[in-house]
Amino acid sequence: MPIRQLPQQTVNRIAAGEVVERPASAVKELVENAIDAGASEIDVVIAGGGLSLIRVTDNGSGMGADDLELCVERHATSKLVPALSGPEDLLDIRTLGFRGEALPSIGAIARLSIASKPREQGPMSMKHGAREDALEIVVDRGAKSLLRPAAVNTGTRVEVRDLFSATPARLKFMRSERAETMAVTETVKRLAMANPSVGFTLTTGERTGLRLPACPAGANGLLQRLGRIMGADFMADALAIAGERDAVALSGFAGLPTLHRPDTSLQFLFVNGRPVRDKLLVGAVRAAYGDMVPRGRHPLMALFVTLDPHAVDVNVHPAKTEVRFRDAGAVRSLIIGGLRHALEAAGHRSSASGGAAAVEALVAATERGGVNGQTGTPPKFSQPGFAQPKFFQPGFAETWQAPFSYDGPAYGEPGAYARPSAAAATSDDLAASGTSQYPAAPDDRAQHPLGAARAQLHATYIVAETATSVIIVDQHAAHERLVYERMKAMLANGGVARQGLLIPIVVELDPTEAELVATEAEALANLGLVVEGFGQGAVVVREVPALLGHQSNRGGIEGLIRDLAASLAAESGDSNTAVGPLTERLEAMCSLYACHGSVRAGRRLTVDEMNALLREMEATPRSGQCNHGRPTYVELKLSDIERLFGRR
Repeated sequence: MPIRQLPQQTVNRIAAGEVVERPASAVKELVENAIDAGASEIDVVIAGGGLSLIRVTDNGSGMGADDLELCVERHATSKLVPALSGPEDLLDIRTLGFRGEALPSIGAIARLSIASKPREQGPMSMKHGAREDALEIVVDRGAKSLLRPAAVNTGTRVEVRDLFSATPARLKFMRSERAETMAVTETVKRLAMANPSVGFTLTTGERTGLRLPACPAGANGLLQRLGRIMGADFMADALAIAGERDAVALSGFAGLPTLHRPDTSLQFLFVNGRPVRDKLLVGAVRAAYGDMVPRGRHPLMALFVTLDPHAVDVNVHPAKTEVRFRDAGAVRSLIIGGLRHALEAAGHRSSASGGAAAVEALVAATERGGVNGQTGTPPKFSQPGFAQPKFFQPGFAETWQAPFSYDGPAYGEPGAYARPSAAAATSDDLAASGTSQYPAAPDDRAQHPLGAARAQLHATYIVAETATSVIIVDQHAAHERLVYERMKAMLANGGVARQGLLIPIVVELDPTEAELVATEAEALANLGLVVEGFGQGAVVVREVPALLGHQSNRGGIEGLIRDLAASLAAESGDSNTAVGPLTERLEAMCSLYACHGSVRAGRRLTVDEMNALLREMEATPRSGQCNHGRPTYVELKLSDIERLFGRR
């Protein structure tokens, strides 16, 4: 078949297929044009998922007659700086759009109308036979009309109807109206996050699906915009990110490790104000958060990278959703360093949503009629069959004896604290736990971020008091993180301290598992665990990490070896998971050691032990979450507790 030149209309439709994949692509191009025009308010209206109608109205600079006629021509743009000599510099891109393909591509496959009024109107032109300062042009499936008067405010209104009507085959590949609407919403949200000083409104059908007022300039304004889009939990748990290296600047916010999702849908990267999708972010986040987030979970963040336009190529994808860095390694290193610095500065901080969620759950239970299904109305003791409580019976006050005596100041006087009730503690309980006196007076509670220990519930949870809140700590999860961090520090300094066993312990395993454990003997020795093969289907343990402490008994050691064997077997048997680097594998083993060597749930602690655990948590980075990414404590604000009891 001979080579022939395609008609211009066919060329335009082919080009449109590269730029406009779905309604969200058209919305993206139109909103970017509005942002480039300096708009402070952008209103988006769609119908039928964007296939029936897309209308984008802005209050930007607008266009005059000559620009309006030229804007629908292919490769006509005002966003490339003219070169003094030679072609334009396609690497010096400082705007969102620059190629002049969006409007003619949309006009080739739909009915496109553009009405615009310049912000500063010069002398009126009689070129078109009318003294109108607002004009409109229509492109109907590639056929361009003459300019005509229009009624619009300063700025531009672009309306697209019957998208893909000139290419009906494309309509077969569109998803449901709901799916297309969600894609448009996601596109507008991304652009709104990158431009917090611009107000956005998105109307889908007959309702306003998104309303984002303009936010003040600066980090606080950016966080407000991110909070409106990513949720109040992110706003409460966000860590400020900042860094700069080799003319590359990093800013934005990232969530605490305890705030995570099962997917990466709330991880955003912006390069020079342009929302992009890049695998570089996923790898950098995984490296920065490491073992602080459970496997298969992803933290929330919005990061902004600013660099010289010549150091990044934004023209590698027709939709401009991907970029290519000249030095991707440097950008990745900056992101990892910025995230790690923020996480270390956060110290023991844990998610604020945990305590709020607990209070909300209590409020909901109360509104439903009490806890455990009981009604919130106190029972009437005069009802038949209802036994009167003992403390209401005559003579009880004279015969009741306190479980222990207290000779301190009366309640309400300086230095006094409430006497524990008989249900809360007894003298036998205190003796069993090693506590011989009341906890310290509450005047020291504001001296420490995690407060002073006041009680232990169910031999598992430590209750501490600060000046403005109540802290509930999971003792096993908290101590597990502390032991893990100590082991990692020892590993970095040459190896984990170990102690020899007076009588070596033989652990029987499956022959395959025993072989795997024996193969890892050298790595395990660096972690303080010395094992050797002991015939077929068994290993012998001769030395254990000193940090295992009270768990260095036969039962504890056997449990550790079996868990290690199961972990190694799962790793070797998973064909979809490559064996990680040695450091990652050693840290994973450290995590397993820490789980076995930490304080178990069900163990009673003395007041001194509880306070020592709280102080070490305050001094240890990342102690707000355990090795599995779960929070180690929750904080109940006093204001929330007062609201629970109707005091607010």
